[in-house]
Amino acid sequence: MPEMQTFYYAMRRPPSLYLDATRSRRQNFEDQVEFWWFREPRRSLFCYCASVALIVGLGLGGVGLLSSTNSLSGEWRLGVGTTLCLLALAVLLKQLLSSAIQDMNCVHNRRCIELLKSGGRADPALMLAVGLAVVLCGSALLCVATIGSRSYDSREMLVSGIVLVATGAVTSLAVVGYSILLYLMRRREQRRRRRMSGSRARRLGSRGVRAFSVPGGQMAQARREASTSRISLI
Repeated sequence: MPEMQTFYYAMRRPPSLYLDATRSRRQNFEDQVEFWWFREPRRSLFCYCASVALIVGLGLGGVGLLSSTNSLSGEWRLGVGTTLCLLALAVLLKQLLSSAIQDMNCVHNRRCIELLKSGGRADPALMLAVGLAVVLCGSALLCVATIGSRSYDSREMLVSGIVLVATGAVTSLAVVGYSILLYLMRRREQRRRRRMSGSRARRLGSRGVRAFSVPGGQMAQARREASTSRISLI
């Protein structure tokens, strides 16, 4: 219509006005280096409990084999028991190292903290290595039990090898399944964040521009009233 004049009023607010209290608290939380060690408490607690269970299991198995060592079957019990104790010591040293670094607060790199903290990327890798080492040790026992000619402790070696292979395989499969689950959860979280950011951008875009239509007659009347008021003031 020729008598209509359209004016567009663009409302452009700074991004800080759209930050709510929850997002501000989250940003403050992300800036604190001390809190980077406790970002995912349930995951950290789960990995810590799994590490403790692995340490206890390996330690008890190694001590049990070492304590039952005698002159007739001392070689394989001594070797396997020592290996299990060393694996338990490796897991324990990792947990102690993480606790010491956390207490000293000497690391301020996010990648290093994500690697070293309980539940970080080092825990699944170490558990997988321990599981594979236990499988390898059990397989060696099975080979020696089936190939060896001694019949005194071949049955015990066979049972110990089967137990070690089963334990190591279960541990390795559990770590692989845990890693796959974490990957899927991370992908789903990324998709959810992208979807939320897209919906927020569309919502802000829809509210960003508003159009006001003013008839030409009202504009002319407003100009006449303004000019009349100026003349009366003069």
